[in-house]
Amino acid sequence: MHKPATPWLALALLALTGLLGGCGDDAAPPAAHNAAVLSPADPALAKIYDSSCKLCHANPASGAPQSGDAKAWQPRVAQGADSLLDHSINGFKGMPPMGMCMQCSEDEFLALISFMSGQSVQ
Repeated sequence: MHKPATPWLALALLALTGLLGGCGDDAAPPAAHNAAVLSPADPALAKIYDSSCKLCHANPASGAPQSGDAKAWQPRVAQGADSLLDHSINGFKGMPPMGMCMQCSEDEFLALISFMSGQSVQ
C-alpha cells in the first residue's frame, strides 16, 4: 500500500522549484567579476594596468569605476579626454595623483582609460 505524500514534502518541492526557477544563464555577470580578469592586449600596457590601475579598477569596494563597466564610465568619458587626463595626473576624489603610475605618459593614461572604459578617449 502506498502512502500519500505529506503536505510538508509538497511544500518543500514547491519551494525548491521556485528557487531553481531563478537559475539560468539569462543574466550577464556583473562587471566586477569581469574586471578581475580583464587585461589590455598590449603587454606593456597590461603590465602598467596590473601594477597601477587594477588595484582599484577591478575592486568594487574601492568606489572606482570598474574596468569594462561602460555604464559607469559613460559620464566620465562624456567629460572629455582633457578632464580624464587631468583627473589621472592630478588625482580626483579617491584617485591618487598619477594613478599610482609615476612614470606614465599622457598617451599611456589615455590608452589605459580607453581600455578600462571600453571607449576611445584619444
